[in-house]
Amino acid sequence: MEILQTVHSYLAYVALAVLFIAVANAVLGLFGNKIFTMEKDLRISLFALIICHIQLLVGLLLYFVSTSGFKAIQLVGMEGVTSNPAARLLALEHPLINIIAVVLITIGWSRHKKYLEGNKKFRSIAVFYGLGLFLILSRIPWGQWLN
Repeated sequence: MEILQTVHSYLAYVALAVLFIAVANAVLGLFGNKIFTMEKDLRISLFALIICHIQLLVGLLLYFVSTSGFKAIQLVGMEGVTSNPAARLLALEHPLINIIAVVLITIGWSRHKKYLEGNKKFRSIAVFYGLGLFLILSRIPWGQWLN
């Protein structure tokens, strides 16, 4: 379980960096009126999508084997978890918000494929990946992660 926690923590740095790069690339492409290219723009967006999905899978595995995830709800009940802010963050808020974030990122990827114009592709990536990045950043357990 400790190895899984370490992988989840270090992969988070990679996922956040790549997601930030994808959002920045999309915003620059949108406001710079650039052409959406397969060599650069598609690969950056796809890599961010893949890394975020891998991070989610590792996080879900950790959620079900960790004592601060699903087992915390089983041990102290929903009322016990919701009355403790730290436990609520790890057992409820962090997993739920990050699932929503990855769903938004996936929607952004799916929507961008429907468009032919570069500005619409960039807008789809910028908006949905940006919302996903915001949600992820809002529910990172900073106190535990940075220690």
